[in-house]
Amino acid sequence: MKILVINGPNLNMLGIREPKHYGKETFEELCSRIERKGADIGSEIVQYQSNHEGDLVDKIQEAYFTGVDGIVINPGAYTHTSIALRDALSSVQIPAVEVHISDVDSREDFRKISYIRDICVKTISGHGTDGYLEAIDFLLEGYKK
Repeated sequence: MKILVINGPNLNMLGIREPKHYGKETFEELCSRIERKGADIGSEIVQYQSNHEGDLVDKIQEAYFTGVDGIVINPGAYTHTSIALRDALSSVQIPAVEVHISDVDSREDFRKISYIRDICVKTISGHGTDGYLEAIDFLLEGYKK
């Protein structure tokens, strides 16, 4: 199975940005954990991070043409603003799991809005960076929409 893990804006600042919400684990440490997970399960995991909305859209569209079987996506702030990401995910019809490190439903009201939630097969929120690994497991085990 080939899985694409996409991280949106500011996630490259993990370990620096608001550790009370996002923890002290750095982005590099998270990427290493995800890479080890891929090796452990024998699956190809491609990771991508960008602070630019159009680059994220391009990567989602590219997934369609490169045989990606599942997407794990933490759109960061674009969760609450990007119809473009929603349209891209909807267009490619690749099963996607929405991941948020913090519990967005217990934070500010604007964070409770997700433009992608209803087109994703699952949302994992508030499980810290372990949510990424849970999302990968979910895609590997198959899902029921």
